Amino acid sequence: MSFKRRENFRPTDKLLVLVGSKNPVKISCTEDAFTRAFNSSFLVEGINASSGVPEQPVGERETLLGAKNRAYNSREVFPEANYWVGIEGGVDEDEKGMFAFAWIFILDNSGKTSQSKTGTFYLPTQVAELVRNGMELGKADDLIFEQENSKQQGGSVGILTQGVINREEYYRQAIILALIPFLNKPLFY
Repeated sequence: MSFKRRENFRPTDKLLVLVGSKNPVKISCTEDAFTRAFNSSFLVEGINASSGVPEQPVGERETLLGAKNRAYNSREVFPEANYWVGIEGGVDEDEKGMFAFAWIFILDNSGKTSQSKTGTFYLPTQVAELVRNGMELGKADDLIFEQENSKQQGGSVGILTQGVINREEYYRQAIILALIPFLNKPLFY
């Protein structure tokens, strides 16, 4: 297990949020989203959690399943947290070409869940062709745009918007949207 249990964690400490990934972008945007949404600080940690889907999920169902699996598998490893977050990026295609998106899935310690999806954006033909041939999107971006580990930085969205929207900003809004039922419990539960 890559997450160290805090033996001295007390209920009076900050609420603990586990992200089902060690990707620093996913951890940082989750912390920012929770802090903004609840106007409070949280302890946010990343944990290696299996998505149970291919390295590059294709389609809505597979991508959402990956996000759900990351959240539930994080809870299996560390059930003492207050929230578990799964973030999974995927691709799909329509008549215009291949597009990217991500699903956010949040589970709280009462068993309540919520989910939200990011906006979508189309991928360049060269990148899409590599992904169709089995390459993960981040690796395809690195190859085509001569980057190194771009998915732990601005990601595809950062590269393609020339930094106007980075991966952290892209995920943050969807995380906040997924928190709506937790922020408005009387309306949803």
